[in-house]
Amino acid sequence: MIQATKHRYVISDENILSGEPIIEGTRTPVRAIVEMWRQGVLPEEIPSQLPHLTLAQVFDALSYYSDHQEQINAHIERNRIPDELIDPLVK
Repeated sequence: MIQATKHRYVISDENILSGEPIIEGTRTPVRAIVEMWRQGVLPEEIPSQLPHLTLAQVFDALSYYSDHQEQINAHIERNRIPDELIDPLVK
């Protein structure tokens, strides 16, 4: 079941990522955009790394995050790879 949000480009679909907020028409979770932004990638640069997204979608995802930080932070933490599972050569 698809659930609209008050944000133009963000939806939740139980069939995609267990209902985690995504960009409509993609499988890109809001958390992926937030994590790139947290790593210092400017919002204007994110579409060059995720070319299927528009700048409007990126800003809407960040706006959604601003309104739902606790929820998105929980998704980020739930999907984090534990340090002990990361190969030391990748760190």
